[in-house]
Amino acid sequence: MDRFFKISQRGSTVGQEVRGGFVTFFTMAYIIVLNPLILGFAPDSDGELLGGGTVPNLAMIAAGTSLVAGLMTILMGVVANYPLALATGLGLNAFVAFSIASQMTWADAMGLVVIEGLVILVLVLTGFREAVFHAVPAQLKVAISVGIGLFIALIGFVDAGFVHRIPDAANTTVPVQLGATGTLSGWPVLVFAFGLLLVIGLWVRKVKGAILISIIASTLLAIVVEAIGAPKAWSLTTPAWPDKIFDTPDFGTIGEFSLLGSFESAGVVTALLFVFTLLLADFFDTMGTMTAIGAEAGLLEEDGTPPNTQRILIVDSIAAAAGGAAGVSSNTSYIESASGVGEGARTGLASVVTGVLFLLSIFLAPLVAIIPSEAAVPALVLVGFLMMQQVKGIDWDDLEIAIPAFLTIVLMPFTYSITVGIGAGFITYVFIKVIRGKVAALHPLMWVVAALFVAYFFINPITRLLT
Repeated sequence: MDRFFKISQRGSTVGQEVRGGFVTFFTMAYIIVLNPLILGFAPDSDGELLGGGTVPNLAMIAAGTSLVAGLMTILMGVVANYPLALATGLGLNAFVAFSIASQMTWADAMGLVVIEGLVILVLVLTGFREAVFHAVPAQLKVAISVGIGLFIALIGFVDAGFVHRIPDAANTTVPVQLGATGTLSGWPVLVFAFGLLLVIGLWVRKVKGAILISIIASTLLAIVVEAIGAPKAWSLTTPAWPDKIFDTPDFGTIGEFSLLGSFESAGVVTALLFVFTLLLADFFDTMGTMTAIGAEAGLLEEDGTPPNTQRILIVDSIAAAAGGAAGVSSNTSYIESASGVGEGARTGLASVVTGVLFLLSIFLAPLVAIIPSEAAVPALVLVGFLMMQQVKGIDWDDLEIAIPAFLTIVLMPFTYSITVGIGAGFITYVFIKVIRGKVAALHPLMWVVAALFVAYFFINPITRLLT
Protein backbone atom coordinates (compact mmCIF):
# COMPACT_ATOMS: atom_id res chain seq x y z
CA MET A 1 0.00 0.00 0.00
CA ASP A 2 2.81 2.40 0.87
CA ARG A 3 4.56 1.76 -2.45
CA PHE A 4 1.38 1.92 -4.53
CA PHE A 5 0.14 5.21 -3.06
CA LYS A 6 3.64 6.63 -2.35
CA ILE A 7 2.53 7.46 1.18
CA SER A 8 5.98 7.73 2.77
CA GLN A 9 7.42 9.41 -0.32
CA ARG A 10 4.88 12.22 0.06
CA GLY A 11 5.57 12.59 3.77
CA SER A 12 2.31 11.09 4.96
CA THR A 13 1.13 8.11 6.98
CA VAL A 14 -1.75 5.68 6.65
CA GLY A 15 -3.36 7.31 9.69
CA GLN A 16 -3.19 10.75 8.09
CA GLU A 17 -4.71 9.44 4.89
CA VAL A 18 -7.58 7.71 6.68
CA ARG A 19 -8.32 10.81 8.79
CA GLY A 20 -8.14 13.00 5.71
CA GLY A 21 -10.53 10.70 3.86
CA PHE A 22 -13.04 10.83 6.71
CA VAL A 23 -12.83 14.62 6.97
CA THR A 24 -13.34 15.09 3.22
CA PHE A 25 -16.39 12.82 3.34
CA PHE A 26 -17.95 14.61 6.30
CA THR A 27 -17.34 17.97 4.63
CA MET A 28 -18.93 16.75 1.39
CA ALA A 29 -21.70 14.57 2.81
CA TYR A 30 -24.19 17.41 2.47
CA ILE A 31 -24.39 16.70 -1.28
CA ILE A 32 -26.22 13.43 -0.51
CA VAL A 33 -29.04 15.52 0.95
CA LEU A 34 -28.70 18.68 -1.15
CA ASN A 35 -28.55 17.14 -4.63
CA PRO A 36 -31.99 15.48 -4.28
CA LEU A 37 -33.43 18.78 -3.04
CA ILE A 38 -32.12 20.59 -6.15
CA LEU A 39 -32.95 17.93 -8.72
CA GLY A 40 -35.94 16.28 -7.11
CA PHE A 41 -38.51 19.07 -7.22
CA ALA A 42 -37.90 20.44 -10.74
CA PRO A 43 -40.40 19.21 -13.37
CA ASP A 44 -39.26 18.62 -16.95
CA SER A 45 -41.11 19.82 -20.05
CA ASP A 46 -43.64 17.00 -19.61
CA GLY A 47 -44.27 17.87 -15.97
CA GLU A 48 -42.44 14.74 -14.78
CA LEU A 49 -39.97 14.76 -11.89
CA LEU A 50 -36.57 13.06 -11.97
CA GLY A 51 -37.09 9.34 -11.43
CA GLY A 52 -40.61 9.44 -12.90
CA GLY A 53 -44.02 10.56 -11.71
CA THR A 54 -45.13 13.75 -9.99
CA VAL A 55 -43.99 12.79 -6.50
CA PRO A 56 -40.36 13.67 -5.59
CA ASN A 57 -38.03 10.63 -5.56
CA LEU A 58 -35.50 12.04 -3.10
CA ALA A 59 -34.26 8.73 -1.68
CA MET A 60 -33.71 7.39 -5.21
CA ILE A 61 -31.65 10.45 -6.21
CA ALA A 62 -29.67 10.27 -2.96
CA ALA A 63 -28.76 6.63 -3.62
CA GLY A 64 -27.55 7.42 -7.14
CA THR A 65 -25.64 10.44 -5.88
CA SER A 66 -23.77 8.37 -3.30
CA LEU A 67 -23.08 5.51 -5.70
CA VAL A 68 -21.49 7.62 -8.45
CA ALA A 69 -19.58 9.79 -5.96
CA GLY A 70 -18.19 6.69 -4.26
CA LEU A 71 -17.11 4.90 -7.42
CA MET A 72 -15.59 7.96 -9.09
CA THR A 73 -13.73 9.04 -5.93
CA ILE A 74 -12.23 5.56 -5.54
CA LEU A 75 -11.25 5.67 -9.22
CA MET A 76 -9.51 9.01 -8.65
CA GLY A 77 -7.56 7.56 -5.75
CA VAL A 78 -6.49 4.37 -7.51
CA VAL A 79 -5.84 5.74 -11.02
CA ALA A 80 -4.52 9.26 -10.30
CA ASN A 81 -3.26 8.79 -6.70
CA TYR A 82 -4.53 12.24 -5.78
CA PRO A 83 -6.41 13.33 -2.63
CA LEU A 84 -9.37 14.60 -4.62
CA ALA A 85 -12.98 13.54 -4.14
CA LEU A 86 -15.79 13.83 -6.69
CA ALA A 87 -19.55 14.20 -6.48
CA THR A 88 -22.41 15.91 -8.26
CA GLY A 89 -21.33 19.47 -9.08
CA LEU A 90 -23.26 22.24 -7.37
CA GLY A 91 -24.25 24.95 -9.80
CA LEU A 92 -24.10 22.42 -12.61
CA ASN A 93 -26.98 20.47 -11.08
CA ALA A 94 -29.04 23.66 -10.69
CA PHE A 95 -28.34 24.58 -14.31
CA VAL A 96 -29.45 21.12 -15.43
CA ALA A 97 -32.59 21.25 -13.28
CA PHE A 98 -33.85 24.75 -13.97
CA SER A 99 -32.42 25.67 -17.39
CA ILE A 100 -32.10 22.40 -19.32
CA ALA A 101 -34.75 19.99 -17.96
CA SER A 102 -37.43 22.67 -18.26
CA GLN A 103 -37.02 22.56 -22.07
CA MET A 104 -36.93 18.78 -22.52
CA THR A 105 -37.41 15.51 -20.64
CA TRP A 106 -35.14 14.54 -17.77
CA ALA A 107 -33.75 11.71 -19.91
CA ASP A 108 -32.86 14.18 -22.66
CA ALA A 109 -31.23 16.55 -20.15
CA MET A 110 -29.10 13.80 -18.66
CA GLY A 111 -28.13 12.75 -22.19
CA LEU A 112 -26.63 16.22 -22.71
CA VAL A 113 -24.61 15.76 -19.52
CA VAL A 114 -23.26 12.46 -20.87
CA ILE A 115 -22.33 14.15 -24.16
CA GLU A 116 -20.55 16.95 -22.29
CA GLY A 117 -18.52 14.44 -20.30
CA LEU A 118 -17.54 12.52 -23.43
CA VAL A 119 -16.48 15.74 -25.20
CA ILE A 120 -14.27 16.70 -22.26
CA LEU A 121 -12.79 13.19 -22.25
CA VAL A 122 -11.85 13.60 -25.92
CA LEU A 123 -10.22 16.96 -25.13
CA VAL A 124 -8.20 15.28 -22.39
CA LEU A 125 -7.12 12.31 -24.51
CA THR A 126 -6.02 14.61 -27.33
CA GLY A 127 -3.93 16.61 -24.85
CA PHE A 128 -5.88 19.85 -25.35
CA ARG A 129 -7.12 20.18 -21.77
CA GLU A 130 -3.68 19.58 -20.28
CA ALA A 131 -2.09 21.93 -22.84
CA VAL A 132 -4.41 24.72 -21.72
CA PHE A 133 -3.45 24.03 -18.13
CA HIS A 134 0.26 24.33 -18.95
CA ALA A 135 -0.36 27.56 -20.89
CA VAL A 136 -1.65 29.37 -17.81
CA PRO A 137 1.01 31.51 -16.04
CA ALA A 138 2.14 30.05 -12.70
CA GLN A 139 1.15 33.14 -10.69
CA LEU A 140 -2.33 33.06 -12.17
CA LYS A 141 -2.60 29.47 -10.92
CA VAL A 142 -1.64 30.76 -7.47
CA ALA A 143 -4.41 33.35 -7.73
CA ILE A 144 -6.87 30.60 -8.59
CA SER A 145 -5.90 28.75 -5.41
CA VAL A 146 -6.24 31.87 -3.26
CA GLY A 147 -9.59 32.77 -4.81
CA ILE A 148 -10.90 29.29 -4.16
CA GLY A 149 -9.74 29.62 -0.55
CA LEU A 150 -11.85 32.74 -0.08
CA PHE A 151 -14.70 31.09 -1.95
CA ILE A 152 -14.87 28.00 0.25
CA ALA A 153 -14.54 30.15 3.38
CA LEU A 154 -17.59 32.12 2.20
CA ILE A 155 -19.41 28.85 1.50
CA GLY A 156 -18.70 27.84 5.09
CA PHE A 157 -20.00 31.09 6.56
CA VAL A 158 -23.13 31.09 4.37
CA ASP A 159 -23.98 27.42 4.94
CA ALA A 160 -23.67 28.00 8.68
CA GLY A 161 -25.98 31.01 8.62
CA PHE A 162 -23.19 33.25 9.95
CA VAL A 163 -23.38 35.27 6.73
CA HIS A 164 -26.89 35.66 5.36
CA ARG A 165 -28.46 37.06 2.23
CA ILE A 166 -30.66 40.10 2.88
CA PRO A 167 -34.20 39.47 1.55
CA ASP A 168 -35.22 41.52 -1.48
CA ALA A 169 -38.14 42.85 0.52
CA ALA A 170 -35.70 44.66 2.82
CA ASN A 171 -35.28 47.37 0.14
CA THR A 172 -31.53 47.74 0.57
CA THR A 173 -28.60 47.58 -1.81
CA VAL A 174 -26.51 45.61 0.71
CA PRO A 175 -26.52 41.97 -0.50
CA VAL A 176 -25.39 40.15 2.67
CA GLN A 177 -25.23 40.72 6.39
CA LEU A 178 -24.33 39.10 9.70
CA GLY A 179 -26.95 36.45 10.44
CA ALA A 180 -30.54 36.57 9.26
CA THR A 181 -31.36 39.85 11.01
CA GLY A 182 -28.01 41.64 11.23
CA THR A 183 -27.13 39.80 14.42
CA LEU A 184 -26.24 36.22 15.25
CA SER A 185 -29.23 34.33 16.54
CA GLY A 186 -30.25 30.73 17.00
CA TRP A 187 -28.62 27.56 18.25
CA PRO A 188 -27.29 26.37 14.86
CA VAL A 189 -25.02 29.41 14.55
CA LEU A 190 -23.79 28.74 18.07
CA VAL A 191 -22.86 25.19 17.03
CA PHE A 192 -20.93 26.63 14.08
CA ALA A 193 -19.13 29.15 16.29
CA PHE A 194 -18.24 26.38 18.75
CA GLY A 195 -16.90 24.22 15.92
CA LEU A 196 -14.89 27.08 14.41
CA LEU A 197 -13.26 28.05 17.70
CA LEU A 198 -12.62 24.38 18.51
CA VAL A 199 -10.92 23.64 15.18
CA ILE A 200 -8.83 26.83 15.42
CA GLY A 201 -7.79 25.98 18.96
CA LEU A 202 -6.88 22.41 18.07
CA TRP A 203 -5.05 23.55 14.92
CA VAL A 204 -2.84 26.13 16.64
CA ARG A 205 -2.07 23.53 19.31
CA LYS A 206 -1.03 21.18 16.45
CA VAL A 207 -3.43 18.44 17.57
CA LYS A 208 -3.61 15.56 15.08
CA GLY A 209 -7.10 15.04 13.75
CA ALA A 210 -8.14 18.62 14.59
CA ILE A 211 -10.71 18.94 11.82
CA LEU A 212 -12.20 15.48 12.34
CA ILE A 213 -12.44 16.03 16.11
CA SER A 214 -14.18 19.35 15.51
CA ILE A 215 -16.78 17.82 13.17
CA ILE A 216 -17.59 14.95 15.53
CA ALA A 217 -17.72 17.15 18.64
CA SER A 218 -19.89 19.76 16.92
CA THR A 219 -22.27 17.08 15.64
CA LEU A 220 -22.66 15.68 19.17
CA LEU A 221 -23.34 19.20 20.46
CA ALA A 222 -25.90 19.70 17.69
CA ILE A 223 -27.69 16.47 18.67
CA VAL A 224 -27.85 17.65 22.29
CA VAL A 225 -29.11 21.08 21.22
CA GLU A 226 -31.81 19.49 19.06
CA ALA A 227 -32.83 17.22 21.94
CA ILE A 228 -33.33 20.22 24.24
CA GLY A 229 -36.34 21.24 22.18
CA ALA A 230 -35.65 24.97 21.96
CA PRO A 231 -36.80 26.72 18.73
CA LYS A 232 -34.11 26.40 16.07
CA ALA A 233 -33.71 26.31 12.30
CA TRP A 234 -30.94 24.11 10.89
CA SER A 235 -29.89 25.06 7.38
CA LEU A 236 -30.22 21.60 5.84
CA THR A 237 -29.97 18.62 8.17
CA THR A 238 -31.73 18.22 11.52
CA PRO A 239 -29.21 16.50 13.83
CA ALA A 240 -31.59 14.14 15.60
CA TRP A 241 -30.55 10.54 16.17
CA PRO A 242 -32.34 8.47 13.49
CA ASP A 243 -34.91 5.75 14.15
CA LYS A 244 -32.93 3.33 12.00
CA ILE A 245 -29.28 3.09 10.98
CA PHE A 246 -29.63 1.13 7.72
CA ASP A 247 -31.87 1.75 4.74
CA THR A 248 -32.53 -0.13 1.46
CA PRO A 249 -31.42 1.86 -1.61
CA ASP A 250 -33.36 2.38 -4.84
CA PHE A 251 -31.22 3.02 -7.95
CA GLY A 252 -34.10 3.90 -10.26
CA THR A 253 -32.39 6.90 -11.88
CA ILE A 254 -29.45 4.87 -13.24
CA GLY A 255 -29.53 4.47 -17.01
CA GLU A 256 -32.38 6.95 -17.44
CA PHE A 257 -30.84 9.10 -20.18
CA SER A 258 -31.36 9.68 -23.88
CA LEU A 259 -28.16 10.54 -25.70
CA LEU A 260 -29.64 12.40 -28.67
CA GLY A 261 -33.22 13.10 -27.60
CA SER A 262 -32.47 16.72 -26.72
CA PHE A 263 -31.54 17.56 -30.31
CA GLU A 264 -35.10 16.65 -31.35
CA SER A 265 -36.95 18.15 -28.40
CA ALA A 266 -35.04 21.44 -28.01
CA GLY A 267 -33.32 21.85 -31.38
CA VAL A 268 -29.70 21.38 -32.44
CA VAL A 269 -28.52 24.94 -31.69
CA THR A 270 -30.07 25.04 -28.21
CA ALA A 271 -28.70 21.61 -27.34
CA LEU A 272 -25.19 22.54 -28.50
CA LEU A 273 -25.25 25.79 -26.50
CA PHE A 274 -26.28 23.85 -23.38
CA VAL A 275 -23.40 21.42 -23.92
CA PHE A 276 -20.97 24.32 -24.41
CA THR A 277 -22.06 26.01 -21.17
CA LEU A 278 -21.75 22.77 -19.18
CA LEU A 279 -18.41 21.98 -20.77
CA LEU A 280 -16.77 25.32 -20.06
CA ALA A 281 -17.87 25.36 -16.43
CA ASP A 282 -16.68 21.78 -15.89
CA PHE A 283 -13.45 22.32 -17.82
CA PHE A 284 -12.08 25.15 -15.69
CA ASP A 285 -13.68 24.30 -12.35
CA THR A 286 -11.60 21.14 -12.22
CA MET A 287 -8.45 22.92 -13.34
CA GLY A 288 -8.77 25.38 -10.49
CA THR A 289 -9.73 22.75 -7.94
CA MET A 290 -6.89 20.32 -8.63
CA THR A 291 -4.38 23.20 -8.60
CA ALA A 292 -5.64 24.48 -5.26
CA ILE A 293 -5.59 21.00 -3.72
CA GLY A 294 -2.06 20.38 -5.03
CA ALA A 295 -0.82 23.71 -3.72
CA GLU A 296 -2.29 23.10 -0.27
CA ALA A 297 -0.80 19.59 -0.18
CA GLY A 298 2.60 20.72 -1.47
CA LEU A 299 2.33 18.38 -4.45
CA LEU A 300 2.69 20.81 -7.36
CA GLU A 301 5.61 20.67 -9.75
CA GLU A 302 7.81 23.72 -10.38
CA ASP A 303 5.51 24.91 -13.18
CA GLY A 304 2.49 24.73 -10.87
CA THR A 305 1.01 21.50 -12.27
CA PRO A 306 -0.08 18.53 -10.13
CA PRO A 307 1.43 15.06 -10.57
CA ASN A 308 -0.54 12.74 -12.87
CA THR A 309 -2.41 15.71 -14.34
CA GLN A 310 -3.78 13.80 -17.30
CA ARG A 311 -5.00 10.93 -15.15
CA ILE A 312 -6.79 13.38 -12.85
CA LEU A 313 -8.49 15.00 -15.84
CA ILE A 314 -9.44 11.65 -17.39
CA VAL A 315 -11.16 10.47 -14.21
CA ASP A 316 -12.90 13.83 -13.83
CA SER A 317 -14.17 13.62 -17.42
CA ILE A 318 -15.44 10.07 -16.94
CA ALA A 319 -17.19 11.24 -13.77
CA ALA A 320 -19.03 13.95 -15.70
CA ALA A 321 -20.43 11.38 -18.12
CA ALA A 322 -21.11 8.86 -15.34
CA GLY A 323 -23.20 11.40 -13.43
CA GLY A 324 -25.41 11.92 -16.46
CA ALA A 325 -25.67 8.18 -17.14
CA ALA A 326 -26.77 7.63 -13.53
CA GLY A 327 -29.34 10.44 -13.75
CA VAL A 328 -27.81 12.55 -10.96
CA SER A 329 -26.12 15.31 -13.04
CA SER A 330 -22.45 15.86 -13.88
CA ASN A 331 -19.94 14.74 -11.24
CA THR A 332 -16.87 16.89 -10.76
CA SER A 333 -13.91 17.40 -8.42
CA TYR A 334 -14.79 18.97 -5.07
CA ILE A 335 -12.84 21.79 -3.49
CA GLU A 336 -14.02 20.45 -0.11
CA SER A 337 -11.24 17.89 -0.60
CA ALA A 338 -9.00 20.64 0.77
CA SER A 339 -10.40 19.92 4.23
CA GLY A 340 -8.96 16.40 4.02
CA VAL A 341 -5.65 17.80 2.80
CA GLY A 342 -5.70 20.12 5.79
CA GLU A 343 -6.01 17.00 7.95
CA GLY A 344 -2.90 15.51 6.33
CA ALA A 345 -4.12 13.70 3.19
CA ARG A 346 -1.46 13.62 0.46
CA THR A 347 -2.29 10.54 -1.63
CA GLY A 348 -5.08 8.69 -3.37
CA LEU A 349 -5.60 6.48 -0.31
CA ALA A 350 -7.57 9.33 1.25
CA SER A 351 -9.81 9.38 -1.84
CA VAL A 352 -10.35 5.63 -1.55
CA VAL A 353 -11.43 6.10 2.07
CA THR A 354 -13.81 8.91 1.08
CA GLY A 355 -15.21 6.82 -1.77
CA VAL A 356 -15.83 3.81 0.46
CA LEU A 357 -17.66 6.05 2.93
CA PHE A 358 -19.87 7.34 0.10
CA LEU A 359 -20.70 3.75 -0.83
CA LEU A 360 -21.46 2.88 2.78
CA SER A 361 -23.66 5.97 3.02
CA ILE A 362 -25.97 4.34 0.46
CA PHE A 363 -27.01 1.96 3.22
CA LEU A 364 -26.19 4.24 6.18
CA ALA A 365 -28.02 7.27 4.83
CA PRO A 366 -29.96 7.88 8.09
CA LEU A 367 -26.70 8.00 10.07
CA VAL A 368 -24.89 10.26 7.61
CA ALA A 369 -27.89 12.57 7.53
CA ILE A 370 -27.51 13.59 11.19
CA ILE A 371 -24.38 15.68 10.49
CA PRO A 372 -25.60 19.28 10.08
CA SER A 373 -23.69 21.61 7.80
CA GLU A 374 -23.14 23.88 10.81
CA ALA A 375 -20.92 21.15 12.28
CA ALA A 376 -19.00 20.40 9.07
CA VAL A 377 -18.31 23.81 7.51
CA PRO A 378 -15.92 25.23 10.15
CA ALA A 379 -13.37 23.03 8.34
CA LEU A 380 -13.93 25.06 5.17
CA VAL A 381 -13.22 28.33 6.96
CA LEU A 382 -9.95 27.01 8.36
CA VAL A 383 -8.89 25.59 5.00
CA GLY A 384 -9.79 28.91 3.38
CA PHE A 385 -7.23 30.56 5.65
CA LEU A 386 -4.59 27.97 4.78
CA MET A 387 -5.13 28.51 1.05
CA MET A 388 -5.11 32.29 1.48
CA GLN A 389 -1.52 32.07 2.72
CA GLN A 390 -0.39 31.37 -0.85
CA VAL A 391 -1.19 34.97 -1.82
CA LYS A 392 2.39 35.95 -1.03
CA GLY A 393 3.46 34.01 -4.14
CA ILE A 394 1.98 36.71 -6.41
CA ASP A 395 4.12 39.68 -7.51
CA TRP A 396 1.74 42.54 -6.70
CA ASP A 397 4.11 45.09 -8.23
CA ASP A 398 3.74 43.52 -11.70
CA LEU A 399 0.47 44.94 -12.99
CA GLU A 400 0.34 42.46 -15.87
CA ILE A 401 -0.22 39.64 -13.41
CA ALA A 402 -1.46 41.53 -10.32
CA ILE A 403 -4.69 42.89 -11.84
CA PRO A 404 -5.76 39.56 -13.42
CA ALA A 405 -4.83 37.82 -10.17
CA PHE A 406 -6.89 40.31 -8.15
CA LEU A 407 -9.97 39.83 -10.34
CA THR A 408 -9.55 36.05 -10.22
CA ILE A 409 -9.39 36.11 -6.42
CA VAL A 410 -12.25 38.49 -5.64
CA LEU A 411 -14.74 37.36 -8.27
CA MET A 412 -14.83 33.76 -7.08
CA PRO A 413 -16.47 34.61 -3.74
CA PHE A 414 -18.27 37.70 -5.07
CA THR A 415 -20.02 35.74 -7.84
CA TYR A 416 -20.11 32.40 -6.01
CA SER A 417 -18.40 30.78 -9.00
CA ILE A 418 -14.89 29.42 -9.56
CA THR A 419 -15.41 29.54 -13.32
CA VAL A 420 -16.29 33.24 -13.37
CA GLY A 421 -13.13 34.13 -11.42
CA ILE A 422 -10.92 32.10 -13.74
CA GLY A 423 -12.59 33.56 -16.83
CA ALA A 424 -12.20 37.16 -15.67
CA GLY A 425 -8.54 36.57 -14.86
CA PHE A 426 -7.81 35.00 -18.25
CA ILE A 427 -9.57 37.71 -20.26
CA THR A 428 -7.90 40.52 -18.31
CA TYR A 429 -4.47 38.89 -18.62
CA VAL A 430 -4.77 38.72 -22.42
CA PHE A 431 -6.22 42.24 -22.60
CA ILE A 432 -3.36 43.80 -20.62
CA LYS A 433 -0.74 42.01 -22.70
CA VAL A 434 -2.37 43.38 -25.86
CA ILE A 435 -2.64 46.93 -24.44
CA ARG A 436 1.04 46.91 -23.50
CA GLY A 437 2.12 45.60 -26.90
CA LYS A 438 3.28 42.20 -25.66
CA VAL A 439 1.16 40.03 -27.93
CA ALA A 440 4.15 37.83 -28.78
CA ALA A 441 4.46 36.85 -25.12
CA LEU A 442 0.99 35.30 -25.08
CA HIS A 443 0.64 31.55 -25.45
CA PRO A 444 -1.68 30.82 -28.43
CA LEU A 445 -4.01 28.78 -26.22
CA MET A 446 -4.57 31.81 -23.98
CA TRP A 447 -6.21 33.52 -26.98
CA VAL A 448 -8.46 30.51 -27.49
CA VAL A 449 -9.44 30.28 -23.84
CA ALA A 450 -10.05 34.03 -23.50
CA ALA A 451 -12.32 33.93 -26.57
CA LEU A 452 -14.24 30.97 -25.14
CA PHE A 453 -14.76 32.82 -21.88
CA VAL A 454 -16.05 35.89 -23.71
CA ALA A 455 -18.61 33.59 -25.33
CA TYR A 456 -19.35 32.03 -21.92
CA PHE A 457 -20.03 35.39 -20.26
CA PHE A 458 -22.33 36.46 -23.09
CA ILE A 459 -23.97 33.10 -23.63
CA ASN A 460 -27.45 34.50 -22.95
CA PRO A 461 -27.52 37.14 -25.74
CA ILE A 462 -25.71 34.72 -28.06
CA THR A 463 -28.36 32.07 -27.38
CA ARG A 464 -31.17 34.54 -28.06
CA LEU A 465 -29.50 35.68 -31.25
CA LEU A 466 -29.05 32.15 -32.60
CA THR A 467 -32.39 30.74 -31.49
